[in-house]
Amino acid sequence: MTDSTLHATSSPRWSPALVAELEQSATPADAAAVLASAGVPVFPCVPLQKNPLTEHGFHDASTDISVVTEWWRRWPDANVAMPTGFASGVDVVDIDVHVSGSGFDALQPARSAGLLGTPAWVVSTPSGGMHAYFLRTGSVEQRSWQAPGRHVDFRGDGGYVVLPPSAVVQSDGEARPYRVVKVAGRQPDAVDANALRRFLEPPRPSRPPVDLPNLGARPDRLASWVATRGEGERNRGLFWASCRVAESGERFDVAATVLGEAAQSAGLTEREAMTTIRSAYRIANRLGPPSVAGEGLGPSRTAGGVRL
Repeated sequence: MTDSTLHATSSPRWSPALVAELEQSATPADAAAVLASAGVPVFPCVPLQKNPLTEHGFHDASTDISVVTEWWRRWPDANVAMPTGFASGVDVVDIDVHVSGSGFDALQPARSAGLLGTPAWVVSTPSGGMHAYFLRTGSVEQRSWQAPGRHVDFRGDGGYVVLPPSAVVQSDGEARPYRVVKVAGRQPDAVDANALRRFLEPPRPSRPPVDLPNLGARPDRLASWVATRGEGERNRGLFWASCRVAESGERFDVAATVLGEAAQSAGLTEREAMTTIRSAYRIANRLGPPSVAGEGLGPSRTAGGVRL
C-alpha cells in the first residue's frame, strides 16, 4: 500500500502505518494506546467477550491517553473496541458465520453488483467471519443495521467493533483472536450502506391499509385517521398518510405539525413521528408526484415499494 492510500480520505487519523501498528500490537492494551495516540477513540470490553466494561459503552470511548491507561490498569486483560462511523472514521461490513448460514454467500453477489469495493483493510473474526473496514467519506450519516437473513451486519454510526488483537470465546469453548489479514494495495473504496442493505434485503411491496383516505384527502382528515391507529399499526399508518400528504403537494411543515400531533396522540414519540414523516417526504421527493390522473385511488406509488 502506498503512503497516500489511507491519507487521501476525510479521516486523517488512519494511515498505512497505523494499521501496521495495530496489526503488530501484542495485547489489546497496546492496541488501545496506539489508537488513542492517533486520535482514534477506544474503550474496554469484558476479557474474552464483546460486552463493554464502561457504563455507557461505546459512548464512553476516549482518545485521552490518561483515561485509556487507567482503564487498562483497572482491567489489564480487557479487550479493546472502538465506535464506528464518524466517531472513528471507518465503517465496517461484518460478514458473520453461524451454524444457520454464512454471510460469505452474499459477499460475491454484492461485489459483482458493485456494492462492495476494495476495503482499506480486512480483519478475520473469531467465528471464522470477516470485518471489512471502509474509510468514512463525506458527511452523510450511515446508521448501523443488521441483515440477519443474509448473515451480514453493518457497523456505522451508532455501532462499534472489537479490534485486534482481542480474543473472544466461541461456542466450542476456544478463545480465538481478531487478526488483520489484508491491507489494500491500492486506493480503497467507500461503502454505500443503504444501497448494500437494499441489495441484501430488497423491499417487499406493502399494501396500503384498506381504510386509508385517498390521495387528495385533506391533511386534517388524514390526521384523524392516523390518530385512530392502534399499537402495531401506528408507524405504518403514519408513513402511508405522510406519503399521501407529500404526493398531494403539501409542505413538510404541514405534515410535521398536523400528522405529527396525531401520531403522538396515537402513542408514538415525537422523535418516532418526525423520523417517519421525514422518511416519507424523502421518498416522495425522489419519485416525484404521481403523473397519471386517478393514480392516488390505488396503492401509493411512493410507499408501494417500501417494506415497513
